[in-house]
Amino acid sequence: MLVPPFGYLDFLQLHAHAKVMLTDSGGIQEEATILGVPCLTLRENTERPITIFQGTNRLVGTRRESILMGFESAMEENGDPVEPRRSGMGGRRKELLRFYQKLKKGKWWDYV
Repeated sequence: MLVPPFGYLDFLQLHAHAKVMLTDSGGIQEEATILGVPCLTLRENTERPITIFQGTNRLVGTRRESILMGFESAMEENGDPVEPRRSGMGGRRKELLRFYQKLKKGKWWDYV
């Protein structure tokens, strides 16, 4: 589904409730890792290798067949959110999770 651009708060809400994210964005790869959402990166490489190490991101390339295989695999595995390994994301993970908790409570303005 193609949608018009979202503001950051709306996008974060959409992202946090997704079953899987497909992207070519390094920032979205990181946010998927922080939020525990499985991510498929539509590229042959990534500048965010920690997301691969964390187990939340897979490089599926740009070929239709490999993207579909990656998506089907992610959907089969997606019972619970991915629990990333704790090393490497440190402060950013904590900061984004605090922000998301306030967002869920409708208190995002306390964070800004």
